[in-house]
Amino acid sequence: MDRDHPDHTTDASIKDIAQALGVSHSTVSRALNDSALISEATRERVKALAAEMGYIPNAVARSLKAQRSGTVGLVLTSLTDPFFADVMAGVDTVAGDAGLSMFIAASHNEPEREMEIIETFHRRRVDGIIVAASRLGSRYRDRLARIQVPIVLVNQHAEESPGFHAVAFDELAGARLAVEHLVSKGHRRIGYLGLGNRQRSNALRLQGYQEVLAEAGIRPGAGWVHVVSEADIDVQDDTIVGERTLPAVLDSGVTALFCYNDRVAMGVLLACRQHDVIVPRDLNLVGFDDLELARWASPPLTTIQQPRTAMGSAAMRLMLDLLEGHGGQDCLLAPLLIERASTAAPGGS
Repeated sequence: MDRDHPDHTTDASIKDIAQALGVSHSTVSRALNDSALISEATRERVKALAAEMGYIPNAVARSLKAQRSGTVGLVLTSLTDPFFADVMAGVDTVAGDAGLSMFIAASHNEPEREMEIIETFHRRRVDGIIVAASRLGSRYRDRLARIQVPIVLVNQHAEESPGFHAVAFDELAGARLAVEHLVSKGHRRIGYLGLGNRQRSNALRLQGYQEVLAEAGIRPGAGWVHVVSEADIDVQDDTIVGERTLPAVLDSGVTALFCYNDRVAMGVLLACRQHDVIVPRDLNLVGFDDLELARWASPPLTTIQQPRTAMGSAAMRLMLDLLEGHGGQDCLLAPLLIERASTAAPGGS
């Protein structure tokens, strides 16, 4: 047997071929579909190895090629946010293995722009649309009803669901883990800093915070909870919200703060340096998401890990099921607490 390739007696995947040739999944997929974007020499090399390895296109890829456009639209809130970059990577891997290409656009947290992008994708005859952090509530129901392709939501943020299939993260359980961690460290004055423009997820994280304090016999004091209204969030960078809100947090007298996400927590951490507040001695911080930057912060940030790439992969697999007429199963992913040096006992260094 050739040791450079997988066992030829087993059907190979696009991933196997890509690894053997040292190229991307999308290059292999395009070569197998005779895309003009790939040189003839590369197409021939890919097809020769595919035949040698016993590659058989899966049923989804065959049906899409025969009956559909072979494209999926992906709507993100931001093209620069590392959270959505990971979601996109998960979508892309599964889509590439199925022979699908993606159109990608950013809504910038604007519901009307999000709706317009969905309508544009539909006019381009995409086979399905995946929307991350959707803000489309019931007032868009009539326009959404005109979209005649499957729609899958990833971490929907609108308070009212438009009724599509979804891949979600257990926001409530994640918030509970964060606040339970602070209570276990001995903190009794614990604040919450939330974002009003993420209505559904913010409500669930605030609920988790409130539940754990109630169970611990802690009644929130004045100024412990800060939910920055949508009207006051005039920037795309959540870190600025954290920076601006720190003085009010300090005035409330809390010793620990649960932040809506890692970027808000990073903004608080930056402001702490400006105000000579030492974390965790003077203020404990817990974030949410476990972005790459959380581990490189000073001190490294305790946070709730969301499996972002897994969310994207699950959303694309759900989309493939819908395209094949299999119905599709919604997915709820569980949180994990990642403890780092931004939390300690009250007064701890």
